[in-house]
Amino acid sequence: MKLRQMAVAFLLNDEKEVLFLQKKPKDTFLAGMLVPIGGHIEGDEMYDPQTACFREIEEETGINNNSISSLTLRYIVLRMKENKEIRIQYVFFGNVSKGSKLIESDEGLLAWINVKDIKNQNVSATTKEIAKHYEKIGKLTEKVYVGSMKSIKGKPEITWGILEDWELPILN
Repeated sequence: MKLRQMAVAFLLNDEKEVLFLQKKPKDTFLAGMLVPIGGHIEGDEMYDPQTACFREIEEETGINNNSISSLTLRYIVLRMKENKEIRIQYVFFGNVSKGSKLIESDEGLLAWINVKDIKNQNVSATTKEIAKHYEKIGKLTEKVYVGSMKSIKGKPEITWGILEDWELPILN
């Protein structure tokens, strides 16, 4: 069984908009869809998905890590693909100015989408589920959530849990 790891970012501006990449219609992966900024983790980044995320952000947008504040791991999503591949997606959230200078990318066009409007866009089921959870729960906490993508009654859904260190002492 193969393992594929990705790191993506939901970069928010002051107007609660997220920067997305509109994939080209002829792309082989998520053709024509809006996707969070990010991509595959390279071999030398396997133990540091945040470094991969910063690299992907700069490659796809031109925004360097000095222009991003509080890039923090918020979600880890697991998915089985065709019973042949386990996909792990590390999802970071960070803040960036809407006025940040953006570059053109060979991968597609950049667009700002309001967090509340993501569910109505041409995005993957994973992205919809992350946005839904963030809007309802995630924005209210600093916790990291882990989710398993599956089909419930024929509809894609993520079952969420809080990622915690069970060895920490319980404080009363």
